[in-house]
Amino acid sequence: MSAAEPTALDLGLPVRAPLDGLPQAVRIHEVGARDGLQNESVALPVEVKAEFIARLAAAGLRTIEATSFVHPKWVPQLADAEQLFPLVSGLTGEYPGLRLPVLVPNERGLDRALAHRVQDIAVFASATESFAERNLGRGVEASLEMFAPVVHRATAAGVRVRGYLSMCFGDPWEGPVPTAQVVEVGCRLLELGCDELSLGDTIGTGTPGQVTELISAFSGRGVGPERLAVHFHDTYGQALANTLAALRCGVATVDSSAGGLGGCPYAKSATGNLATEDLVWMLHGLGISTGVDLPALAATSGWLADRLGRPSPSRAVRALTGGDAQR
Repeated sequence: MSAAEPTALDLGLPVRAPLDGLPQAVRIHEVGARDGLQNESVALPVEVKAEFIARLAAAGLRTIEATSFVHPKWVPQLADAEQLFPLVSGLTGEYPGLRLPVLVPNERGLDRALAHRVQDIAVFASATESFAERNLGRGVEASLEMFAPVVHRATAAGVRVRGYLSMCFGDPWEGPVPTAQVVEVGCRLLELGCDELSLGDTIGTGTPGQVTELISAFSGRGVGPERLAVHFHDTYGQALANTLAALRCGVATVDSSAGGLGGCPYAKSATGNLATEDLVWMLHGLGISTGVDLPALAATSGWLADRLGRPSPSRAVRALTGGDAQR
């Protein structure tokens, strides 16, 4: 009697059961190397970071946020940006379509990025005054004024610009954030010239109804889902449910972090990002294409967990690595 053929579950893959009304493909904006590592107490060697990014690319991810050209005083874990980017920039030739965005806080950061011939940058704004003051040292209006020349110069140089908008659902100092307030600041970022707007649930308090309401409100201002991305934290276990709500609204770009790394150094109530492996398991189960090799990605996050000296918080990583995400 011959051995049974392995099932999808045996191969570490979900059973496909598509739902109507969802995108056929989703672009994953991988933030683990930047947003994930910036909140770690362990500062990894630059060679480990470069290998992490290379492994993510080999696993099929085609948008990998590499680092941040911010002053080392503010994010010491990413102080090696000048050394890291030259180590990974050649990956774009090895993997066609690979994008390696970097975060820039101001024109000085843009100068550094342009010196390394970066092709994608991101600016990081806040929907609330309290977080803008804590994260950027200035209010919302002054922050937008600071970003204006950054976006203008970048687009003039042919560089794509993403706008991050944090605190879109709740703020630890201000409480629930009005939808109209989020839409107003988000539209201002797009009017500056950002190609894409990522809506961040920085402290993870959002729920699917709020997500649907916010995306609908942007549509009411003429901003369709093709210009939006979503960035969920899993503080209250809502990240996947919120992602599905966004997919139902037509959003097809989702931010996530390999192994569920990350948080926010300026909002202590912000726990880890949505784990890329958890996201891919759901998307593949829905029949949505991502281009990602899930077992290879889980192995990469297990490899990184070993370097960080702690287990991966991703449920999918733990399941796919037999409960041992440190190896």
